Amino acid sequence: MTKKVIACIDSSPYAEAVCDYATWAAKRLNVTMSVLHVLSKAQQQDTSDLSGSIGLGAQEALMEKLAQLDAERGKLALERGRIMLDAARARAAAAGFELVEERLRHGDFVETAVELEEETRLLVMGKRGASSADAHGRLGLQVEPLIRNVHKPVLLTQQKYKEPQQVMLAYDGSATALKGLEMLAGSPLVKGLPVHLVMAGADVDATRIQMEQAAIILRKAGFSTTIAIVAGEPETVLHQYQQQHDIDLMVMGAYGHSRIRQFIVGSTTTAMLSHAKCSLLILR
Repeated sequence: MTKKVIACIDSSPYAEAVCDYATWAAKRLNVTMSVLHVLSKAQQQDTSDLSGSIGLGAQEALMEKLAQLDAERGKLALERGRIMLDAARARAAAAGFELVEERLRHGDFVETAVELEEETRLLVMGKRGASSADAHGRLGLQVEPLIRNVHKPVLLTQQKYKEPQQVMLAYDGSATALKGLEMLAGSPLVKGLPVHLVMAGADVDATRIQMEQAAIILRKAGFSTTIAIVAGEPETVLHQYQQQHDIDLMVMGAYGHSRIRQFIVGSTTTAMLSHAKCSLLILR
């Protein structure tokens, strides 16, 4: 099965950036882009149940009208979804990319993403969705459940697209981090971009050796690589480094036992992802 870049869009202000990042990724990976919009039951049926507050004589007529209204809401949601998908395809075409398919699905977003996992090369979604677009400093409700359940790389975008020019890889020397580094080195996604290999911790001989060994892998793959070891809590110093060096794309692992990887699944996940000032590529 041919792997695809899955762009997850809704009516939030992040949709255009998601489309642009997915287009960029699909071009670099040389794969099809699949634009996905999932219609949940809540989107299609938003009428309150008023049956308990009306008289028996009026109940049947009113309930029939409510059912008609729900059906109309469902049709409008479906039409809006199709319009969004068409707009995403047109946006990708305007950027010079034509290998785009549209998918309009009914159901739960995370469950749908899990169902599509086998054909997913990379999943792209916004930091927040339509229901939480204005909740600045917080993550959308679907982000953590998706990262926990979908075992594919996830590109979490900011609201505005900025083509990546520099990449930062958060590294801790563990076996899982090494696997992520090898994934990055072997992928065409960021080929040709300079990579900052950054570790949060003490700058001692052992960590310096680990970083040099990791840098060799990237340099052999053709990456211009900068090494940095920064003291402090990962969720603080990694963001500081990203902003100081104008990093466009931060890369990190999702699961593990070290301090850097623990915060991607625990309470620090929310803080790290919420406060990021650039897009994040989360490796699995």
